[in-house]
Amino acid sequence: MGSQCFEVTESEGIAHIVLNRPDELNSMTPEFWRELPQLVDEISNRGAARAMVVSSTGRHFSAGMDISVFTGGDLNNNPDVEVGRARANFRYNVLHLQDTFTAFERARMPVLAAMQGGVVGGAVDMVTACDMRYATEDAWFCIHEINIGMTADVGTLQRLPKLIPEGIVRELAYTGDRMPAARAKEVGLVNEVYADHETMLDGVLEIAQRIASRSPLAVHGSKEMINYTRDHSVADSLQYMAAWQTGMFQPTDLMESFGAQMEKRDPTYDDLGEVNRGL
Repeated sequence: MGSQCFEVTESEGIAHIVLNRPDELNSMTPEFWRELPQLVDEISNRGAARAMVVSSTGRHFSAGMDISVFTGGDLNNNPDVEVGRARANFRYNVLHLQDTFTAFERARMPVLAAMQGGVVGGAVDMVTACDMRYATEDAWFCIHEINIGMTADVGTLQRLPKLIPEGIVRELAYTGDRMPAARAKEVGLVNEVYADHETMLDGVLEIAQRIASRSPLAVHGSKEMINYTRDHSVADSLQYMAAWQTGMFQPTDLMESFGAQMEKRDPTYDDLGEVNRGL
C-alpha cells in the first residue's frame, strides 16, 4: 500500500518500517494512525518477514501526536451530537489509537524499535508496544502528555510499568521530565545504546537477522508466550504453554535444526505462511 508517513522495505526476512517525515519531526498525523496498523497487520498476515524493525529519520524519532489530530473533527466535540453519544463515540476513537500500537504486539514476528533524538508522548506509547528497544546516545524519552494537561492514554501507562520499576514510571508520568538514553538502559527500557544512528541501525538489523535465522514458528510461539505471561499468572501461562505446544509443536523444524548441526550448515526453515483473514 502507498504511504504518506512511512517507507517500507522487506529483505532477507526483515521488514523495515521507517518514519519518513523528518522535517515535521515525524509527528503522528491522522494518516499515521490509519496507515501504521494496516502496514503492520499486512506484514504479519503475509508471513514472509521473520522480524520487523521500526526506525526513523531526522533529528528526532518522533515528536508524538501531531496538533492536527487534536484540532481535527475526530477528537473534537460535535455540537450537533448529544453529549452522551459524543462521549461514547470518542471512546472508540481512543480505542482505535490504542489498537494502532497493539498491532505490534499482535504481529506474529518480533518488532525492534531503533530510536534517535526525542521519543516524545505518543512515541513512548509506540515503542513500549515493541518487543525490544535500542537507542542512540542522544535519545531521550518523555511522557509529554502531562506537560500539556492530559493523561497519556494510548498505552504508555499500561505497558511501561511492565518494563521498568513502577516508581520510575510514576516520576516520569507525573513530572513530564526527560529520561536520557543512558538512564533508559540502566532501568531496562532499552536493550542497548549506540554512538550514532548509523551504528544503531547496523546493530539492530544484525540482531533482526539473527532472529530471522531461527525457526519462525518457534519465535512466534516464544513471543506469544512472553506476551501472555506478562498479563497472566504463572499457573495460567503454563497451562497455555501446554495447549500451545500440543497444537503447534511439529518435528519438522527440530529435525532441520539437528540435521543442519550435523552437516555443519545453516538451517533452512519455512516461512510462517499467509494468514487469510477474509473468511
